[in-house]
Amino acid sequence: MINLSEQNSLLNKFLAEIRDSKIQTNRMRFRRNLERIGEIFAMEISKTFDYKSQLVTTPLGEATINLSSENIVLGCILRASLPLHQGLLNYFDEADNAFVSAYRKHYKDGSFEIEVEYLSSTSLEGKTLILADPMLATGKSMVLSYEAILQKGEPKHTHFVSVIASQEGVDYVTSKMGKKATLWVASLDDELTAQAYIVPGLGDAGDLAFGSKED
Repeated sequence: MINLSEQNSLLNKFLAEIRDSKIQTNRMRFRRNLERIGEIFAMEISKTFDYKSQLVTTPLGEATINLSSENIVLGCILRASLPLHQGLLNYFDEADNAFVSAYRKHYKDGSFEIEVEYLSSTSLEGKTLILADPMLATGKSMVLSYEAILQKGEPKHTHFVSVIASQEGVDYVTSKMGKKATLWVASLDDELTAQAYIVPGLGDAGDLAFGSKED
């Protein structure tokens, strides 16, 4: 696991704003901050890729630049991941994209289970998968979405990306993701409530980005 908040950077500002109960009521700003965090993740993940020298012709001559030919698929877990996914896509602008619908199905006794009901993806065989979900609470949505998307092939490497994670969620995902995977988080919180909300967290990322929903 790589926790970007272990080193101070501009990321701190965006994290502070998405957590701030006053600032986060501005939906457009909340979405844009998630997008910015996605861009930071993209930059950091790109440092792990393989690069080869390539010759680029300029109007005045030639320049040698190290470029990556990584074949990337960006996986988005609907709906909360959309702004974070957009940030990744801003930088990995030639990537293929995959979409998974995973949601909490609540019961009258207060319990819930995660259901995956939709998948759209290109082949993942031998490619680099970046699977994003802004909140890693129990980790079950991430793992079930990952297992569903593996129907499309075996990735060369998978990067799991979450903005705020609970320790319980991190432990669960890392126990399931195998050796050809890396978990990236922007912040790690210790507490997870009985209703599976991260504390201090930020609330419901999907509702803050797109409005409340009926269960």
